[in-house]
Amino acid sequence: MDRIAQLTTRPAGRETAYDPAAAPPSLHVEAAQVLEDNWTGRSTVPSRGLYPHQWSWDSAFIAIGLRHLSPLRAQTELETLLAAQWADGRIPHIVFNPSVPLDAYFPSPDFWRSSTAGRAAGAPRTVQTSGIVQPPVHALAAWLVHLADPGLSRARGFLTRMYPRLAAWHGYLLHRRDLGGGGLVSVVHPWEQGMDNSPCWDRPLSRVAPAPARSFRRADLGHGTPEDRPTDLDYGRYVRLAADYRDRGYADGPGEFAVEDPAFNALLAASEYALARIAHESGVPGPAREARAERLTAALVERLWDPAAGMFLCRDVRAGELIPERGVSGLVPLLLPGLPGDLTATLVRTVCGPHFGLGGTTRLVPSYDLLGDAFDPHRYWRGPAWFNTNWLLERGLRLHGERGRADALRRGMLHTAGASGFAEYVDPYTAQACGVTGFGWSAALTLDLLHDRPARGRNGLSAIMEGDRG
Repeated sequence: MDRIAQLTTRPAGRETAYDPAAAPPSLHVEAAQVLEDNWTGRSTVPSRGLYPHQWSWDSAFIAIGLRHLSPLRAQTELETLLAAQWADGRIPHIVFNPSVPLDAYFPSPDFWRSSTAGRAAGAPRTVQTSGIVQPPVHALAAWLVHLADPGLSRARGFLTRMYPRLAAWHGYLLHRRDLGGGGLVSVVHPWEQGMDNSPCWDRPLSRVAPAPARSFRRADLGHGTPEDRPTDLDYGRYVRLAADYRDRGYADGPGEFAVEDPAFNALLAASEYALARIAHESGVPGPAREARAERLTAALVERLWDPAAGMFLCRDVRAGELIPERGVSGLVPLLLPGLPGDLTATLVRTVCGPHFGLGGTTRLVPSYDLLGDAFDPHRYWRGPAWFNTNWLLERGLRLHGERGRADALRRGMLHTAGASGFAEYVDPYTAQACGVTGFGWSAALTLDLLHDRPARGRNGLSAIMEGDRG
């Protein structure tokens, strides 16, 4: 039996939490093949060519899909990532593979200089990483991976080993990154939020003098058309921000760019709920994490909700004001169970209204306002639809009882995944593939949707928010 057959065949006599029999076999096998092709032995790259290292939130989403194929491999994915955690608690957004040539990706390890520039912050000595972070999806992923095979997880001590690292990660964010003083985490670089090129960053980025074009070489343009990628001006600003942060020894504080982002903070709140489950399973006494998640939700509403926009907006910490751009990030708090009912209803109307068009002009939710001046259906995070944000919104819609809309979004995602070859992102109107194909989290989250139980109104987030304990 070949490796893909081993991964996609259910072992005889063993119950599974989700029934893959309802999945179209070809799509299931194709998604599994993507993850097999991108597997390096200890982790999964997002894309062999464009992204040849391990990315933080990519690995969390990939583990959520991998758990349906191999719970052991999903555990290994997260263990490999967290082994590169810094002593101050941060989980770096890239863990570099030393066998990959330096010129295959920029910024490369020699740009970040983590083991030297990050020494005061406790960067690891034995592995090279970046110095910035990405959204905290990891505790959520760890709990879902545990539920895929609780016996294996307990036998390996998976959650017992993960808990202190995840607790330190959340502690770093909550105590070192509350740069606005209002109880929310700030990102200090657009890459940290994960939606790198969003128009939501244009205003705070305008204060940043770009690095000279001759000071760096973009490897990404060798894997996609320039029209799909960030502009040279934006990229120069990204490089400048990263270099300045590195040159400060990765010390946190208000700099040229500090933004409170709704998706980042909503994912932290969701992961606090997950960490509460992990603590209970591990028998670890700890802080009231569900209460902390509720406080984060309240702070989101207080600081980032904009009634006129009908959604959450980003806050420019340095300017002390909301950024008047509608990005998909402002819809992601829909995945939280503690949102006031009127806000939830308003978010659903916004998702389905003219600015995002779900169920009307679009099958998948775009990354940016369809009516916004900066909308571009093909350019990175400035309009295309992404699988991870749509997966989060499908979970959120289902969590709040919007089963019909969630089912339609699920169908749209599955159709688009197969038709686009598991594209990195797609045109929200036509579903035309953009970026690279065979993209890791697109395949992984397709697997998760295939193994779901939509007829019962249940999903992985329900296992966290409603307290299932495996």
